[in-house]
Amino acid sequence: MKLGNFLFPESRDPRRDGVVLDETLREARLADELGLDALWLAEHHFDGICAYCDPVSFAAALAVATHRCRIGFAVVQTSLHHPIRLAEQLSLIDQLSKGRLIVGLGRGTAYNIYDYQGYGFDHREAQERFEEAEAVMLKAWTQEAFEHRGKYFDLKVAGLRPTPYTKPHPFLIRAASGEASMVELARQGRPFLMNVQAMEVTRQRIELYRRTMREAGHHEDAVARNLENCWIWRNVFVAETDAEAERIALPAFHAMQEHRAALRERVFREQGVRIEVPTPSLLAPARVDPRHALICGSPATVAEAFAEIEEIGVGGVIMQFRLGPMTHEDAARSLSLFMREVAPQFRGKAA
Repeated sequence: MKLGNFLFPESRDPRRDGVVLDETLREARLADELGLDALWLAEHHFDGICAYCDPVSFAAALAVATHRCRIGFAVVQTSLHHPIRLAEQLSLIDQLSKGRLIVGLGRGTAYNIYDYQGYGFDHREAQERFEEAEAVMLKAWTQEAFEHRGKYFDLKVAGLRPTPYTKPHPFLIRAASGEASMVELARQGRPFLMNVQAMEVTRQRIELYRRTMREAGHHEDAVARNLENCWIWRNVFVAETDAEAERIALPAFHAMQEHRAALRERVFREQGVRIEVPTPSLLAPARVDPRHALICGSPATVAEAFAEIEEIGVGGVIMQFRLGPMTHEDAARSLSLFMREVAPQFRGKAA
């Protein structure tokens, strides 16, 4: 099972942005030294919930600051990017990292309307923009001169430079926040990134993914290979005892969720608009429920939870160690303890 560190640093005070960015580079170097398989980056704008906000720029820094970890996006909000500019940038990073890039793409946030407002896009166009942009990027990476005439882009491209290090193009993976999108990726024979879900939902979706690939005519080796390249997301905190882990991680987790909702709720109060419509009769989403979203405890407790994930058969876990206002030092201790006492029980099986 592959293990990745999700660098998702929060900065509530603009005066501390530089400090948090420096700490995040330190966390990345530590993860690289400790032997994690991948570093993962997010994309969120205008609210400080992700201090570097632009994962493409930050990935370039990681490409030269680290040596072995793969560098992945979970995800680039593709609808906010011009596809040729993005293809150029990712080709450059693929070259700088010598092929360590994992290009995780998604349509854009399903929660924060202000990301789209700030870039001047209608969030209802996001999926179509995403689909067209991905098609353009694949042309740019695999063809020389080409033209594209689409709904959102009208292009005449003389040829992309630099060309990607990875041939025919950097490894592509899509986010699948809902079951329907995951099923469609299974039919196409493509791996996916799963956002935080309850363990039972995770188990059901992985089994549905296997079954759908088989029913679509994909061979067993393709099913196995794809599952090795699928990742799920969990927040993780490890301390010497369960009590110590809960004392540090639970307040940080709840503060993180409150901060992530704050600007979204302010925009709704001021403008009356939102993307995600809350339904009081339903349970809170798994991503905000620590019972589902947070693996927290002593090394033994955390290892027990990871054994359950391993049994499901997913290829990798994207782990966010620094939760909201948590200090860099607490996150670094948790990461180090995890790699020293938990990770060895699940290594040696990476694809």
